[in-house]
Amino acid sequence: MSLVAFATLALSLFGSSQAAFDNTCNDNLVQYWGQNSYGAANPSNTASYQKTLSFYCGDSTTNAFPIAFLNVFFGTGGEPEIDLANICSSSSDPVFPGTQLANCQFLASDIQTCQAAGKIVTISLGGATGGGTFSSDAQAQSFADQIWNLFLGGTSSTRPFGAAVLDGVDLDIESGSQSYVPFVNQLRSHFTGASKKYYITAAPQCVYPDAAIGATLNVASFDAIYVQFYNNPCGLTHYSDGSYTWNFGVWDYWARHISPNPNVKVYIGAPASSSAAGSGYVPIATLQTIAQQTQKNFPSFGGVMFWDASQSYANGRYDVATKSALTSAGACGGAYTYQACTAPAFSATASYPVGSTVSYGGYQWYARYYASGPPVGSDDSNAWRALFACGGTSTGSTTTKATTTSAAPTSTKATTTSKAVTTTPASGGSCSGVAAWSSAATYTAGLDATYNGQLWQANQWNYNEVPGGASGAWNLVGTCASKRSVEAGSARRGVKFARD
Repeated sequence: MSLVAFATLALSLFGSSQAAFDNTCNDNLVQYWGQNSYGAANPSNTASYQKTLSFYCGDSTTNAFPIAFLNVFFGTGGEPEIDLANICSSSSDPVFPGTQLANCQFLASDIQTCQAAGKIVTISLGGATGGGTFSSDAQAQSFADQIWNLFLGGTSSTRPFGAAVLDGVDLDIESGSQSYVPFVNQLRSHFTGASKKYYITAAPQCVYPDAAIGATLNVASFDAIYVQFYNNPCGLTHYSDGSYTWNFGVWDYWARHISPNPNVKVYIGAPASSSAAGSGYVPIATLQTIAQQTQKNFPSFGGVMFWDASQSYANGRYDVATKSALTSAGACGGAYTYQACTAPAFSATASYPVGSTVSYGGYQWYARYYASGPPVGSDDSNAWRALFACGGTSTGSTTTKATTTSAAPTSTKATTTSKAVTTTPASGGSCSGVAAWSSAATYTAGLDATYNGQLWQANQWNYNEVPGGASGAWNLVGTCASKRSVEAGSARRGVKFARD
């Protein structure tokens, strides 16, 4: 069945249901709207350019729409600026006097139509090239007051969307290292006692911790994060390529153990078509599998986020097929059934070769490379990668290497009987067939390279990190002299010469 035919069938089955947004569900679909991403990538196909917001609210597929973007924080006249591409902007629409803030009040009815259909509509701040910095906590708090008055429950004579009251704020901050904690906390102070529910979300890169917003995520309370698993080395295309750089487990650990809000939801952020991002797009069947397995494997999972609505509609309603996969096993109310821990419990006295699995701290883990220390859930460069959250007593033996996995993190695993043994790196290594280290290459944990007559193995993802350098990203295997002893079941993986 084609994607279009599937979408038509799915719409006929659930297209008329208009339940209110529920942040406790794990089958939500979020689509950014405002940037005409499809039109920007396909300028000759004007028929598929972004439509007004209400066009995308006619069925129950999408649960939330962040409007993208408020791209200038402090513009002319002290007011911010918004740019909604072909729909509304200061370059093509009226602005409020003395400012460059576009008057988009004709969108009020669109927003209200979507809200009446059970959707939430938020304003997204930043974007790939937008945003701003605060000179002080007081300025951050004042800006939060301004956002409240312009877009949310406050009052102002320069409200871009008129009488429409948005449902919250999204932070898509992709540069700088500004703390947004005072801003978020000030917004929360307005939300307290308000007549409606408001939400605060963020869209970090999947590389953990996020360089721009990571510190804020650890201190301020967010309702959901839309993690961008595209244009990154931890993106969707690496889910089952054997590199184990796909890292949703790190974000689940963050949600459950570090976030001030233990009920925060984590979404898979994905490009909705091949032209929506530089990398990270996967066919619909692949995304359906990833979404369903992640929904099963991690309790913080909230659903899927797309960049963007124009792309998903032009791509044969990619959104409908995704939503169908999510709702087939979706649940609300925070209920989650933990899988049994099937791997042996981690032992501090054992060492583990590549491919070993252990149970530790409520997760089942996979050794991406030789490991002796315990799994560290908040360390993305750690030897261990979380496969899934689990509960109960481990059913595996503590004296055996638990499993050897196939490439896909959640695929069925074949049990082995080899022991987890303590080993030390060989004094030398065979460098035959191993490429020389290159400053232009990216390396994931477990990759080998030669440098200055020695064999090195990466212990974390790295780029332009010299073997033996201060970063500590490489382990010395030995000189290029004797044949290297390779642990059974381990394999050398190829170098990638381009950033994703």
